[in-house]
Amino acid sequence: MAIIAGSSFSNVPESQGEGTAASDPGQEVLRAIRQFRDYAYLFEESGTGGVRVACQVMPSGPGISPRGVLPPLQPEWLGDRSFQEAHGTRFAYVAGAMANGIATTRLVVAMARAGCLGFFGAGGLEVTRVEENLAFLNRELGDRLPWGCNLIHSPGEPGLEMAVVEACLRYGVRRIEASAFMAMQPSVVRFAASGLTRDVAGRIQRANQVFAKLSRPEVARPFLEPAPEPILRDLVQRSLLTPEEAGLARLVPVAEDITVEADSGGHTDNRPLAALFPVIQGLRDAIAAERGYDRRIRVGAAGGIGTPAAVAAAFALGASYVLTGSINQACVESGLHPSGRAMLAEAGIADVIMAPAADMFEMGVNLQVLRRATLFGVRAKRLYELYRTYEAWERIPVEDRTKVEQQILQAPFETAWASARSFWQDRDPAQAVRAETDSRHKLALVFRAYLGLASRWAITGDPARRSDYQIWCGPAMGAFNQWAMGSFLAQPEARTVAQVAWNLLEGGAALTRAHQLRTCGVLVPAAAFAFRPRPMPEAGGLP
Repeated sequence: MAIIAGSSFSNVPESQGEGTAASDPGQEVLRAIRQFRDYAYLFEESGTGGVRVACQVMPSGPGISPRGVLPPLQPEWLGDRSFQEAHGTRFAYVAGAMANGIATTRLVVAMARAGCLGFFGAGGLEVTRVEENLAFLNRELGDRLPWGCNLIHSPGEPGLEMAVVEACLRYGVRRIEASAFMAMQPSVVRFAASGLTRDVAGRIQRANQVFAKLSRPEVARPFLEPAPEPILRDLVQRSLLTPEEAGLARLVPVAEDITVEADSGGHTDNRPLAALFPVIQGLRDAIAAERGYDRRIRVGAAGGIGTPAAVAAAFALGASYVLTGSINQACVESGLHPSGRAMLAEAGIADVIMAPAADMFEMGVNLQVLRRATLFGVRAKRLYELYRTYEAWERIPVEDRTKVEQQILQAPFETAWASARSFWQDRDPAQAVRAETDSRHKLALVFRAYLGLASRWAITGDPARRSDYQIWCGPAMGAFNQWAMGSFLAQPEARTVAQVAWNLLEGGAALTRAHQLRTCGVLVPAAAFAFRPRPMPEAGGLP
């Protein structure tokens, strides 16, 4: 079996000699962890106490008692093997979608070529831009390598959801990441059920796969159940599904990949993964048993995945795959401006804040954003407080109005409203019409405009608005920065999504080996849990 070239741990001397026990047990343990792609031999030696480990061969001689062998471990084997089989990846690793095109086509292509799966960040983009990017990915990757597109819930614009699904079906998208949904919607069912068939053996085959990103059991249930009957009937009546597709959709879950989203950037409930994951996993098992499904439903882990330890912990919980987000936003392939990526590279685990979401502002939905070096979070929360307290702009005290105009909007309110009205007249004229007679709705549209523009400023790198950058970010970013400190990944320009993924997977495998040894009774040094990043050849990736 192959042995890693080079060491990611502290310097470890070479073999002490085959067939005999090593003189330094701690160093031999580190070597066995570093060489996790090889066999590790467990034995006891009289007079030493405890289980020891050797590389290469099982020691022999007086006082040596063999206790077992750990087989080779590959990063490809982390997670549920059915994930790779279903999606054509080398690794059970996903780069999640980041809205407004921050998860670029370049990022998606890089992930596919690295043996992983990436989702294009279609949320917040005009349908024409989504179509342009999907057409590119279809030409570049087609069905040869795995990729997907985000479908974000848009409660104020249900037509937008269906338009994105139409674009996905038109340009050969086989996977969508459904995020921020609170109930099942026709757009998701349309995509999931389109192309359902039976093979010659009578087994139902899917053309399209839904990844449901969620953080609550009540949201998970509709994705784990077959599509609701009223939605299926309506889609058939509208000729958006055939009767045959609807009939098969009644027999299978809407989604076969459920991503449990813990404390993440963007939309999040800030739940700890160790508490949330088993609950969703148990719900999956209960529904699968009740429905008698003959197909595997995978449960992946997201939120807080920014270090090898987090990767290893997620797989130890039973995750079928891991999904990363915040850390990819700091990579060179992301659509975030270099100035924004530099801000992320300085973040600590506490440098985040919850702030109102532009797309669900009136509902009071929050998302997690970067707090360090930007005032967006504080300013956005202030706007929501004013919206909740006052029914119209004119009702807000003069002192507060002045601060909003000078510090946040940086324009008179009426000027800001004229810009917002122009936007909505093109996108959804009914919103602008309603605002003319509904003062609170006008207030919401103006404040939402600031929230939306704050994301654009972080993408374009507007220097005049640097203090207003809205950058979605979870504590995983700070954990990643701490782990990368002093290594080649400390530099933002060295952070490619492939290097990040490979190092997390390599480290996750090494730490998994460390846990294996410890559960076998081996005394594992603290250094075993300090995997350090190392550059890997972009052309070859992991060994």
